[in-house]
Amino acid sequence: MTGIAVVGTPGDRRVTMFADACARQGLEEPAVVPWTSVLRGEEIGIEPETLVRIDSPGEDAEADALLRGPGEPSRIGGGARWHAGFVAGAARVGRAVAATPGAVLLADVEDVSVMFDKRRCHARLSAAGVPVPPALAGPVGGYAELRERMDEARWGRVFVKPAHGSSASGIIALHASGRRVRAVTSAELASGELHNSLRLRCYENEPDLAVIVDLLAADGLHVERWFPKASLGGRAIDLRVVVVDGTPTHAVVRAGRGPMTNLHLGGVRGDLGAVTAGLGPRGWERALEICARTAARFPGSLAVGVDLMIGVDWREFAVAEVNAFGDLLPRLEGLPGGGAEGLDTYGAQVRAILARHAPAREGRGRCVT
Repeated sequence: MTGIAVVGTPGDRRVTMFADACARQGLEEPAVVPWTSVLRGEEIGIEPETLVRIDSPGEDAEADALLRGPGEPSRIGGGARWHAGFVAGAARVGRAVAATPGAVLLADVEDVSVMFDKRRCHARLSAAGVPVPPALAGPVGGYAELRERMDEARWGRVFVKPAHGSSASGIIALHASGRRVRAVTSAELASGELHNSLRLRCYENEPDLAVIVDLLAADGLHVERWFPKASLGGRAIDLRVVVVDGTPTHAVVRAGRGPMTNLHLGGVRGDLGAVTAGLGPRGWERALEICARTAARFPGSLAVGVDLMIGVDWREFAVAEVNAFGDLLPRLEGLPGGGAEGLDTYGAQVRAILARHAPAREGRGRCVT
């Protein structure tokens, strides 16, 4: 094996943490193919025999502008354009890898495309019998249609999700009864535009909410029935479980005072021991089994992050999201008995890469990245 290359943003912590994991296993620093170069259509230079990892562009403003068009990076919107641009860029990488002798792409572009489309992801999981919250079928064109569809389904509480969003961007936890509404979201409405905020906001004015939903609907919506989640210490909880090469290796409890538990929105890491105790051995085993089944729906992906919700009865489960780049969990070591003890999420992936590819290339050069 002559090396590993990472398609990412130079200096981004995802890239540096993966490089650190390579170094800990005695490997050389990976080459970095900047996402900005890929998105500008520049030549993608890959050495023969290289293993190529696709990572997130992160928060790089230039990459964001190339994907969504010029504008304030904090704005919400342009998700459909971002998705199309990202998938096209990943496909360009795939073609470059295919044209390079001995090179291997450590990802599946179609898997990534589906994970970044909540509607398609939900449909894939549902068809496979993976537990997911019920969802409204077909497109939802705006606020008026949303309320009509909620009434038809007799759903008073829903999560409204931009079809191509991430990091809870634009997600609305909505409770509606007649003209009374209460919507919790990180979206800030200002001068007719939506921007991400690092704190949750509550909207109880229906005209404002209608504007927000109508703006989001332009990029497509995915609407799920509210799944009441278990709580610990007065905080609602869910799990982010990283599955590497088919095995759940890492898990973190996310706990929040509101309906969203994302750590960047004020959520905190909860007590995993308390959660496993609450579930009991069989419940915890079932939780991990659901995450493994979820990851199996994306067989071309070395690692995925599964957001698993636990019901208020501590017996029911539902998958909220599947994340193509859900491995950014600093200082988190592997689960006991999960085969990645003492390794972070990137270390587990590097080891899996070597296990998959080093034996087949034995004797064909140094094992470096």
